[in-house]
Amino acid sequence: MNKATTGVRIILGLIFFIFGLNGFLQFIPQPPLAEPALGFMMGLMKASYFFPVLKGTEVICGLMLLSGRFVPLALVILSPIVIQIFLFHTILAPDGFIMGLAILIMQAFLGFAYRDRFEKVLQK
Repeated sequence: MNKATTGVRIILGLIFFIFGLNGFLQFIPQPPLAEPALGFMMGLMKASYFFPVLKGTEVICGLMLLSGRFVPLALVILSPIVIQIFLFHTILAPDGFIMGLAILIMQAFLGFAYRDRFEKVLQK
């Protein structure tokens, strides 16, 4: 892999590792959310298993990206999470749109960089 791919992989890995850990340790304060976003988050919190599973998945996949091991698997697992991050920040919390877009672009970039690993999955 080239330097750009490695750099994007590490940045995306750090994002998921740090924000995943923050879900457990809460060392980064959360900004206040607008009503639509707050209502959505409160609904997710009612399912007590949701955030531990989500944040645990982010930590594990972040470590996979940081280590460079099982990167295609991490990208597949993170894909629905990335789409939800992008949609959440596009529709419910537009203040974070740039961050959501950046994460989506990094995910797409890495998916393209590792496209040879997905060839068999994408065949008829």
